[in-house]
Amino acid sequence: MRVLAVVPSVYDTSPGQRFRIEQWEPILATGGVEITYVPFENDELRAVLYKGGEVAKKVAAVTRNMRRRSRELSNAGDFDLVYLFREAALLGPPWFERKMAKTGVPVVFDFDDAVFVSYKSPSNGYLSYLKFPAKTAEICRLSTHVMAGNEYLADYARNENANVTIIPTTIDTDKYEFIEKEVEPQTITIGWSGSFSTIQHLDTIREALQGLAETENFRMRVIGSPVYKIPGVDTEALQWRSSTELDDLRAIDIGLMPLPDEDWTKGKCGLKALQYMALGIPTICSPVGVNSTIIKDGVNGFLADGKDEWIEKIKSLMHSAELRKKLGRAGRETVEKDYSAKAIAPRVLEVFRAAAKRGLTTD
Repeated sequence: MRVLAVVPSVYDTSPGQRFRIEQWEPILATGGVEITYVPFENDELRAVLYKGGEVAKKVAAVTRNMRRRSRELSNAGDFDLVYLFREAALLGPPWFERKMAKTGVPVVFDFDDAVFVSYKSPSNGYLSYLKFPAKTAEICRLSTHVMAGNEYLADYARNENANVTIIPTTIDTDKYEFIEKEVEPQTITIGWSGSFSTIQHLDTIREALQGLAETENFRMRVIGSPVYKIPGVDTEALQWRSSTELDDLRAIDIGLMPLPDEDWTKGKCGLKALQYMALGIPTICSPVGVNSTIIKDGVNGFLADGKDEWIEKIKSLMHSAELRKKLGRAGRETVEKDYSAKAIAPRVLEVFRAAAKRGLTTD
């Protein structure tokens, strides 16, 4: 089966792609799936897109890539299936999705964020107004099948399409090998991993971390923003790199995933938590969206809401190596059972085959 993967980002640069279609690709290949990627981004656009300002350069690069996208998708009819991740273009109405639908090639639409909710990007505030989030509903209607990252997203998709399957974000448990720490660290490292656009979520527990630092000795590791400080807290900020991601995460003793309770964040698929858990790192999350499904409080991690609860639960892990090991092991077991690529990719293959078959039936 030849699949055209219409994706937003350059290969191995975007968490959504990396932990969904890119991660599933080797397993899908064993089922006869051959994937050709056509990202909307290129190196030129990526070099400016995630920086503040430079609006003129961004607009010029996006315009050029819109023209290139039109040429690329004119060949969609040469494939057995189109896999569409989030949207065909970063801006504008669903022009390209309509174009693909007219080819008659079945389309599997996959989304792992609340892309139907208006969201102002910290680095691209003005361009965010050109995102047309309402187009998600039409994309669902135009698609043969929809894969949604969690129940909240699936509920939205079911209003537009009867063929919806929940496919959670997954972890490659071979790559994310569980190696239990044998030596108690002299200084506990509390960690957060994300991006420039999500660092604001860590800010929601800034006061809790500052309060914790008044009585406890710890280091805060922030992965995904090269410049980040919390006054009064020993903070280490690291640029995210694919080549060092695992080593950067392994240095963390307690992983955090705070989220504000908003329509946008309810669509999150818990990637940060799953990364920590896969490595056996005890994890604390806000009880928002799918986090409350992934984490069973006190069993395979902690849920925390409010400053006092965050401080209390971080302290309990800091003061007990045994509790850290217990929750770390249970978290790893959860990932292996319910959120591993090995467990989930076969479901994706079933969706692809069913969608391709429906496409042949309608020819």
